[in-house]
Amino acid sequence: MRWRCDRFEKVGMKPIRLSNHARRYCELRGFTAEEVERAIRGAPWTPAKGGRLECHLDLPYDKFWNGRRYAIKRVRPIFIEEADAIVVVTVLTYYLRRPQ
Repeated sequence: MRWRCDRFEKVGMKPIRLSNHARRYCELRGFTAEEVERAIRGAPWTPAKGGRLECHLDLPYDKFWNGRRYAIKRVRPIFIEEADAIVVVTVLTYYLRRPQ
């Protein structure tokens, strides 16, 4: 299955759409649309500032990012649940040297 960085569709599930802001930061912050979907579909949601929601997913990484090796990549989408879709406002990505 091929993923686009702005929209997900799965039968029987609310679609997830990345805002223009989030889409522009995919490459810069090093996250993929698939990782964002995995976080939203599989991690517990918690309230965030401004009436938004957030969650996070830790992924094994063991690669270099900006010249340093990291063991874990944490993807943290901030989103709004609307009646017909989940809209991702932004995505924060953290690179951790060891599991927390």
